[in-house]
Order: sequence, then C-alpha cells, then structure tokens
Amino acid sequence: MANYKPVPTVTPSPNFNAAEDATALRTAMKGFGTDEQAIIDILTARSNGQRQEIADYFTYEYGRNLIDDLKSELGGKFEDVILALMKDPCEYMAKQLHKAMAGIGTEEETLVEILCSRDNEEIGAIVDAYEKLYNRPLAEHLCSETSGHFRRLLTLIVTGVRDAESDVDPERAREAAEMLYDAGEGKLGTDEEVFNRILAHDSFNQLRLVFEEYKSVSGRTIEQSLRDEVSGELKDAMSAIVECVQSTPAFFAKRLHKAMAGAGTDDQTLIRIIVSRAEIDLGNIKEEYERIYDKTLESAVKNETSGDYKRALVALIGGP
Repeated sequence: MANYKPVPTVTPSPNFNAAEDATALRTAMKGFGTDEQAIIDILTARSNGQRQEIADYFTYEYGRNLIDDLKSELGGKFEDVILALMKDPCEYMAKQLHKAMAGIGTEEETLVEILCSRDNEEIGAIVDAYEKLYNRPLAEHLCSETSGHFRRLLTLIVTGVRDAESDVDPERAREAAEMLYDAGEGKLGTDEEVFNRILAHDSFNQLRLVFEEYKSVSGRTIEQSLRDEVSGELKDAMSAIVECVQSTPAFFAKRLHKAMAGAGTDDQTLIRIIVSRAEIDLGNIKEEYERIYDKTLESAVKNETSGDYKRALVALIGGP
C-alpha cells in the first residue's frame, strides 16, 4: 500500500477483561430499557479480536448469543454500527459485497471501493470468507453481476494475480508505462485489456513507479489519460486503484466526503468505511480529510448523524 505508517483509531484495550465486559453488556441490556452509552463505551474501545472474546464469554456465561441480544435491544443505524463492529472484518466485507450484488441492480461503487483498495492478502481473506458464507465463489458472483472490461478487471483482482508489495522493478515500470501509453493515448481507440492487466497485476509499490514513468513518457498524468481513454464503471475502478496507489487514506477520505455531501447521507458507506478502517488507518484518513476539506471528519459526521448512531461513530473516529 501507499508509503504511510497506518494509524488506527481503535486499538486493543490494554486492561481487557472479557468476563467484565460481557457482564457489563448483559447488565446494559437486562431489564427495562437499554443503556446504549455503556454498549458504545465498551464495543468502540475494543479491538475486533477482543469483541469476539466477549461474545464467546457471553455465550459461555449466559447461554445467550450476544449478537441476537444486541439486535433485539437496538435499532436503526445505531444497530447497524454495533453489528458491523461485532462481525469478523473479512466476513463483514464479504457480506457488504454480497449486499451490493443482491436484488435488482448492482452497487458498482461498493464493489470498487472494497476490491480496488486492498492488497492481495486482504482480498484473499475476503474471497475465502465469501465462499464460506455463500457457498459460491466471489469471482463467479461478480461475473454474473458485471460485464465487459469492468468485469474482467474485478475478476483479475479477486483471483489474486497482484504481485507482492516487495516486487519493485524500475526497468519494468518504464516498460509498463510505455505499454499503457501505446494502449491509450498513443493510438486511436483504447486497448483496455493492457490497462486491466497492468493495474490488476502490479503491486501498489510497483504501480507508483509506473505512474511516475508514465508522466515522463506521455507528459501527462495517468489520471488525465484515464479520463480521456476510459469511461463508466471501468474508469471508476481504475481511478480508484490509481488513488489508492497514491494515497489510500485520501481515497477513503474522499469516499467519506461523498457519502455525506449533498442531500441525504449514504449511511451504509459511512458505517462501512469507519468500522472497517478504524483498526487500520482511520487516523490517517482523518488527517487527509481535514487537509482536503479544511474541516474535521468528526465535525462532518456530527453534522450528518444524530443520537446513539452519532455517538458510536464519533467514538470510533476518536478525538481530533
């Protein structure tokens, strides 16, 4: 991934005690009314691994399923955040992909955000989780829901063809840049297959060199070239890869901004990014958000959300 030191906003709680947390959660949900704040305080301040331990202890001690209890006590977007926190991260992503392809129409933006922003290892884990959950390969489901070069690119990504991040070769980067130029600006029409192959196979570190070389080969940035050479979902997917190569946190900051811009809020995207990046690089995403939009992510989220939903997201984002 891009050269930055990932800063999470949620880290494992140092004095963790699964029994204490399980007891506190049971108390928060027992009897009349629910203590939502107690639920927020515990679950947003534990790592996913710790939450799984709490759930195991909860079942062991009370003979009950913590997720079922939370579902019956909570509602709305607040429930969505808490249940997202309780899922295994790869399973959560697999479910988000499935949801994006279920029913009529496909949410291509969600597919792009999840699949184009991750390295091979992360993709592999999501692919495994998907097959376990739905008993069908993710690649097969993607093929039935997408088409053309867009389908080809996503299929390449989920089949795990991307090189390891340690594979960096300046000479090969120059060749790849020339191939991209010849496949796009250097000819009439575009050979999307060449773009797909390079963008799906080369590691993010290698692609960074390719894009630098591209500038010296063509005199333009790869973004400018993509705008002219490809369109629609394929352009969105390729642009996402380019953005993540340059700065994954900036990519997610822009996605968050888009989820909150204009009328209405895309809560699903807001929840997915905040929950899934909290233990990875939400600290960096916050910084980028403030740099690009000149306001804090926290203030933006506070403006768009309310109640326990707002409190849970703000707790995950952490102080400025």
